Amino acid sequence: MRTTVPSAVPGFHEVHRVQRSRYPAAEPAWQPVHTVYVPADRFGSGTVAAWGDEALALAKAHLSTPAELAEVFGVPEPVSAAAHERVLRKLATEPVEDLRVDFEDGYGVRPGEEDGHVEAAVEALAAMRAAGTLPRRWGLRVKSFADGDPERSVRTLDGFVTGLVERLGELPEGFVVTFPKVLMEPYLRQFAAFLERLEGALGLSRLRFEIQVEAPQTVRFLRAELVGELGGRLAAAHFGVFDYTAAIGLPPHEQRLDHPACDHARHVMQTAFAGTGVELSDGSLAASPASGSAADVRALWRRHAALVRHSLAHGFHQGWDMHPSHLVSRFATVYAFHLARYDTYRERVRAWEERRAAGGGVMDEPATVRTLVAALHRADAALP
Repeated sequence: MRTTVPSAVPGFHEVHRVQRSRYPAAEPAWQPVHTVYVPADRFGSGTVAAWGDEALALAKAHLSTPAELAEVFGVPEPVSAAAHERVLRKLATEPVEDLRVDFEDGYGVRPGEEDGHVEAAVEALAAMRAAGTLPRRWGLRVKSFADGDPERSVRTLDGFVTGLVERLGELPEGFVVTFPKVLMEPYLRQFAAFLERLEGALGLSRLRFEIQVEAPQTVRFLRAELVGELGGRLAAAHFGVFDYTAAIGLPPHEQRLDHPACDHARHVMQTAFAGTGVELSDGSLAASPASGSAADVRALWRRHAALVRHSLAHGFHQGWDMHPSHLVSRFATVYAFHLARYDTYRERVRAWEERRAAGGGVMDEPATVRTLVAALHRADAALP
């Protein structure tokens, strides 16, 4: 028997509509495992191929067998064979999944040269598009508004996008722009407003951008509502380890991705954007092999691999790579991470679907099964 309280819940449908819009909860789509950024003055149409050639040469010289991969990266031998074959194939066919032509920290302040380097980058990217070597995700990093010269930032972006549209008749798929050092929240709206004007002028569909979280000031205003407030243009948030650790006063030898302070910033990023569809990316290791010797190359790989594993364990499936050698340790670590657990995860999902306990008597909860399915989707997308 019912009470006299009306069954309707006033306002529910509007709140539920907002929930579904703000937290779409879609299955994870393809996301690059890394972003490679190259200073604009050093970028050319052959840069991606050169990175791949150098990385492949290092792998063949110092990681020539599955047993060596197992020893260097601490991977069980059944997994190392599958990972080794995939790493070599990846370096030969698609060494870079995500590319940024850098006009910020890696480039510096060059007031008399930047326009020329924008034009050169446009020519190089147009040539890559024609040759079929443009990465699946690509774009540029502009200067920060926090530097006090937003005109320089948007001038470079305008010249870059307009130049490509004029040469190619369109903006190729996969474009994204990185907006660094967002110390003040209003900068986000100002940048999004410029993107909207650029879209209108060139007849483009929505231009999306990613922010770099490089300061404690930025962490304080991260929230899910930003996605809607910025017109759906916010595509990703990338952590910047060196600026962040410097901003909070860590000594130079503690400027590292696995510092607890960095874990805190990443967890805030996750909390702010969980369920929104905004991608998350970790930062980088600022190191290259001390020499070409096997000992030095493998030491660099081990250090980088430890940081990649740390990121993966914290739910960050993408990071920044700064040297061709990083491609080897990036792909080897990511592939081993997915391959080591793939069959176990698949069995647990199958057991859930058949309403039985998985191996070892594991009885998974629905939330865990959703995580298992997401992990399998990520593995399928990441593994070549």
